[in-house]
Amino acid sequence: MDLQDQLKNLFPEHVEADVSEEKTPKEKGIWLQDDPIICKYEKRKGKPITILEGYTGAIEDFKKLAKELKQTLSVGGSFKDDKIIIQGDYRDKIMQILKDKGFNVKRVGG
Repeated sequence: MDLQDQLKNLFPEHVEADVSEEKTPKEKGIWLQDDPIICKYEKRKGKPITILEGYTGAIEDFKKLAKELKQTLSVGGSFKDDKIIIQGDYRDKIMQILKDKGFNVKRVGG
C-alpha cells in the first residue's frame, strides 16, 4: 500500500485537484526605465563594493532586483538609501545581468 492509497483510505471524499490549474498570483516584471542605472566601484574600510543607483521605479522592484543579484552572484549585500550595495567588485557580471534583463547600465569610474 503506497502513500496515495493510504491517503484515499483516510480521506475518501477528497477530490484531487490538478496543481497546474491552481490560480497563483503572477509575478509582475520589474519596471524598466529609460535612464541608465549607474554601476560604480568603491572601497570602504579597505574592502571593495559595487554600488548600483539611479533606479526611478518602485522601491519594491529595486529590492527584488537586489535580492536576485545577490542570489545569482552568491554574495552579500544590502539595500540602503535607494542604492544596492554588493560586496566585492562584480561590475562586469552585474552589468551583463542587467543588460540581459533589458536595463541600460552606465559604468562609472575605473
